[in-house]
Amino acid sequence: MTPTARPRRRGANLGRRLADTADAGMATAEYALVTLAAAGFAGLLLAILKGGEVRALLLGIVTRALG
Repeated sequence: MTPTARPRRRGANLGRRLADTADAGMATAEYALVTLAAAGFAGLLLAILKGGEVRALLLGIVTRALG
């Protein structure tokens, strides 16, 4: 191995390691945002399903399916 090839290899590995650590927190932030969005969507669905019209519609569907 030539003396000039050795620093390049180390530099390439260092660049790769820096790139890996630069995005390390992104996955956590993305998971947090998706979890927050899912919780908001679940709350919205819960509010919609608690309404009388939607409950009657769903009850009618289940009654027809079982009857």
